[in-house]
Amino acid sequence: MSTLWDLSGIQPKTEIVLPGETIPALFWNGVKARGPQVWMRQKDYGIWRTWSWDQTGDAVREIANGLIALGFAERETASILSNTTIEWVLCDLAVLSANGVSNGIYPTDAAEQVQYLCEDSGTTVLFVEDDEQLDKALTVRDQLPKLRKIIVGNMEGLRDLDDPQVMSLDALRELGREHARTHPQALEARIAASRPEDLAILVYTSGTTGRPKGAMHSHQGLVYTVRGYNTLIARDENDECMCFLPLCHIAERMGGEYFSLYTGAKLNFVENPETVPENVREIAPTVFTAVPRVWEKFYSGVMITLKEAGALQQAAYAWSIGIGQRVADLVMAQQPVPGSLKLQFHVARLLVLNNVRKLIGIHRARFLVTGAAPISPDLVRWYLALGVPMLEVWGMTETCGASTGVPVERIKPGSIGPAAQYNEVRLDPVTSEIQVRGKNVFMGYLNLPEKTAETISADGWLHTGDVGVVDEEGFFRITDRMKDIIITAGGKNITPSELENELKFSPYVTDAVVIGDKRPYLTVIIMIDQENVEKYAQDNDVPFSNYASLTRAPEVQELIQSEIERANKKFARVEQIKKFFLLDTQLSAEDEELTPTMKLKRQLVQKKYAEQIDAMYR
Repeated sequence: MSTLWDLSGIQPKTEIVLPGETIPALFWNGVKARGPQVWMRQKDYGIWRTWSWDQTGDAVREIANGLIALGFAERETASILSNTTIEWVLCDLAVLSANGVSNGIYPTDAAEQVQYLCEDSGTTVLFVEDDEQLDKALTVRDQLPKLRKIIVGNMEGLRDLDDPQVMSLDALRELGREHARTHPQALEARIAASRPEDLAILVYTSGTTGRPKGAMHSHQGLVYTVRGYNTLIARDENDECMCFLPLCHIAERMGGEYFSLYTGAKLNFVENPETVPENVREIAPTVFTAVPRVWEKFYSGVMITLKEAGALQQAAYAWSIGIGQRVADLVMAQQPVPGSLKLQFHVARLLVLNNVRKLIGIHRARFLVTGAAPISPDLVRWYLALGVPMLEVWGMTETCGASTGVPVERIKPGSIGPAAQYNEVRLDPVTSEIQVRGKNVFMGYLNLPEKTAETISADGWLHTGDVGVVDEEGFFRITDRMKDIIITAGGKNITPSELENELKFSPYVTDAVVIGDKRPYLTVIIMIDQENVEKYAQDNDVPFSNYASLTRAPEVQELIQSEIERANKKFARVEQIKKFFLLDTQLSAEDEELTPTMKLKRQLVQKKYAEQIDAMYR
């Protein structure tokens, strides 16, 4: 096993590494225990700035006292409308320390969505990152009678703003310092009043169907789950992690902020989403959690770089990755690796594979974690061949993040692993729906008791909506969402995610939605990878003037057709894709077709492009 990767420090940890039964108790115990140690880093204007536990504690104390001075009452809700920054964490911990409820709002949300989320959550204080986010808040504040104060983190461009409802984060901290001098015990009383069973955070579902729902998580559920995470994907104070996914999403909130708070692992914040590849190489994280789109992007970058390399370099890569795959296959099959193959793998590492890992920035990684969406098994195998274990976890907002996880000693690409130690997972005997029960399962949906009753059974089982199978070793595999399974006109049941994952393995395909329910054959809507397809066009003298013309170019159409034909070879004839349509608009998280975690909304895409879909069946 150790021929492929180092297992030291990866083994599950069951002991409690930090006492406390609420998130504020955990945090302040962490400050007390780790004081001068570095907890967070953030790159501002090209320079990495460090935050010790003591510095973080000082800032959180000032913000929390500032909230109390403003009249923020216990159990009131404050919302954070910001990108993933250290200030997000400071405000979140301050709200919780003041015995309030913390809610995150995606920075890509439009003003109307901000209004709905603030209204539904009963937000009284809104933290915004900058003038862009402030504009959204000011646009809708007249429809939010409960909203009393808007706090702005970055006042650049707002120096002349004179609005009694708006104040800067610096001014709030100054107010907090003054309040602490006159009311030295106020914050400690709030922290002590926080109870494990109290509502701590709201995490709104991304709203792939209907309006977002506010999932309620208690302090005891959060603390129970972060302790459980250490039995699944163990970390400690020596680990370096990256924080770049949205903090209002359960994955980064739990796996990034709160898990690092518990374990002491260092959190490194990227400059912005566009600089992730550059920042990964700078940070060289020892544990790296990301969504499949990030792993696909790294792989695509390596493949494009390889195409520009010389024949000798391409041959060296082909030999080295081939050796890596042979070793990975034996390890996954739990078979011994011959000494001669071990030696070849060592040479392959020195010759090529270590350089590929450095190119990505994963050369120090003990393991990689992928979740939030299905990933191609071939992509998992590729990272294993590089010598880095990739562990797939599965969970959802309602399960407080991961509920299953692949153990490092038994990696099965395509599987989401067995149930985590801290919850139960089963299949419904009739529908094969995956169901979860445990203390990590959420309290219910805010203001939606009927929806909560539909989702959680009387005996505590959560209906996830995912359909799966389980093998003799207890490893689960998701076959699809219950509502996404396609039944063709010929009566054939098709799992679209398997086809879609195979297509997304292409460096030229960013996302895909397979169509075919009640249709005679399968078709697909594809979103191309702009950067890689543009490079292909430039290298092959394909004329284009903009993104739309790029998608219409005959050579690009032929390129995508060849990628579809490659994918089709892995499936039975009835499961093969016959026609395709390329989205001619470059989508971003601001567009309604994409969720904030950059997944195409299947139902909305099918509705919006109904005319193009029908054309593929004429």
